[in-house]
Amino acid sequence: MHVPQRLVPNRQATHRRTPWPRTVAIAIALVAAALLGSALAQAANAIVQVRSDAKLGSFLTDANGMTLYTFTHDTAGTSNCNGGCAQAWPPLKAESASAVPHDVPGSFSVITRQDGSKQLAYDGMPLYTWKGDKKPGDATGQGFRGTWWVANLEPAVHVLKTASGDLLVGPTGKTLYTFAKDTATASACTGTCATNWPPLVGGYDPAHGHAPTAGKGVSGTLGTLTRADGAVQVTWNGKPLYYFRGDTAPGQTNGNGLLGEWQTVSQP
Repeated sequence: MHVPQRLVPNRQATHRRTPWPRTVAIAIALVAAALLGSALAQAANAIVQVRSDAKLGSFLTDANGMTLYTFTHDTAGTSNCNGGCAQAWPPLKAESASAVPHDVPGSFSVITRQDGSKQLAYDGMPLYTWKGDKKPGDATGQGFRGTWWVANLEPAVHVLKTASGDLLVGPTGKTLYTFAKDTATASACTGTCATNWPPLVGGYDPAHGHAPTAGKGVSGTLGTLTRADGAVQVTWNGKPLYYFRGDTAPGQTNGNGLLGEWQTVSQP
């Protein structure tokens, strides 16, 4: 008598086709959502942000967009603004320097104030807001009594290795250019030209000892000139410096040689 052979399922193939249980899929989705939510929360709660301004350049603000300042009478790691001074210029309190931008040229740290509280510092200099500023974007404390300055990104100029060689770049890493029509005392690039070639400006006042700084390896001398609109532009060896609107990322040199008048600044 012939007995039919029992068919045995292919367990391996069946296992591959079996979908994950609904509970497992839900758990994975919840974990992913939690990680994303955590990342977004960290971004939203950042202690410091970077703001760009046509006259003050790139500078630091607190999490609410209020301008941050440094005090000339401070020294690296030490605040000399206490008592009534600290009421007018509230210190930026922080327990750590973790929630800060990672793409700025300077470094952040935390100092201990006279009262034992912790304050955030940029390149060693303590950071403050100003009670006179009422809304994000205000910078009414700039130059106050020749001792208070917006916290510009520093160094103002540094060197970046690019496909075109070692070039001078601004604090955000974008390539800098010089304009053949400029002179040592004036910029010939205004209006539409300045829209396409934004000048490298900052909240500087060399007359009060607040001048732009050069990063490691920069050859040449930095200075400033006052533009027609009152902005203070950074110069290199007497030549005003600009970005190019066509460069969208650090290392790009799309403006080099344009019209035979715009040149990058090579560094030895």
